[in-house]
Amino acid sequence: MRFERRQSVPAALTMLAPLCAVLAALVIAGGLIALAGRDPLTAYGLILQGALGSRLGLTETLTRATPLILTGLAAAVAFRAKLWNIGGEGQFYMGALAVPAFGLLPFVAGAPAPLAVLLCLLAGAVAGMLLLLGPVVLKLRLGVDEVVTTLLLNFVVVLFVSMMIERPLKDPLAFGWPQSVPVPKAAELPGLVERTRLHAGLLIALALPLAVWWLQSRTVFGLQSRAAGLNARAAAFAGVPLGRTLVLVGCLSGGLAGLAGAIEVMGVKGYVTTDLSPNYGYAGIVIAMLAHLHPVGVIAAALFSAVMFVGADSMSRALGVPSYIADVIVALSLLTMLVAIFFTQFRVRR
Repeated sequence: MRFERRQSVPAALTMLAPLCAVLAALVIAGGLIALAGRDPLTAYGLILQGALGSRLGLTETLTRATPLILTGLAAAVAFRAKLWNIGGEGQFYMGALAVPAFGLLPFVAGAPAPLAVLLCLLAGAVAGMLLLLGPVVLKLRLGVDEVVTTLLLNFVVVLFVSMMIERPLKDPLAFGWPQSVPVPKAAELPGLVERTRLHAGLLIALALPLAVWWLQSRTVFGLQSRAAGLNARAAAFAGVPLGRTLVLVGCLSGGLAGLAGAIEVMGVKGYVTTDLSPNYGYAGIVIAMLAHLHPVGVIAAALFSAVMFVGADSMSRALGVPSYIADVIVALSLLTMLVAIFFTQFRVRR
């Protein structure tokens, strides 16, 4: 028995791969739930009910999905060009920190609301962009592995954020609690549903995957980035400027992750703490893989992850199954998706 690479991958197989991966992950996780003495179908029903069965649950799911869409999109953009950006978590925090820091400037704090929102969003995107540019330049100039540099920068950034909210950006009215000064009132994102945390950042998160899809499929830059990901040597031989293309891809990827942090702090939290992100940056990698690196598919993958995370809390209270089962399901989804991707690329021959 041997594996033979497919000459072409059917579109139906590409679409079925994520569904099969998620189904396999749910079956495996269901076995773990059964070992805990609970009915898996009941548990999954409670997860859906908790995430989608009420006004509060649905809005919390959409609120949770907003940063996941953007960090997943950031990873998908980079991975498609074979730029292995594992630093979404650090870029998320840098984008979040840029908002209160930039908001201290008089021309931002005193600006009209639409302008203040736009300026703070741009500040967050630029902060994430600049953080990723360093590893990209090191990769291009010195051949340094970007997996190592982007991963290690995550820990550096969290320590930097901790230092900033303990010293120069510390809120003097927080009674000693380590948090940054609040986001200016003019820069807060408006809510979408009254008496919920759902905010206008969701609209930005839903629009950007469509914009990135258009960019990748209808522009010269999109063609160049996809060519660099498929075969860098062949792309360079065909005249693609690899260095400039990877720098632009890094700017887009880091900017999206930084924008996710800015939107989270402007729409939900209102200030920066070191526990602002429940691993949104790392979850973005899983979401990108579940979406098969397709920008629009990122929306569905992020919603699936958000349903798991939000619904697991209510399921845990009802059945006594630890809510960490959501992390297990998402992690299993990544592993099963890798297997599914392999079988979309290869067929078994006897």
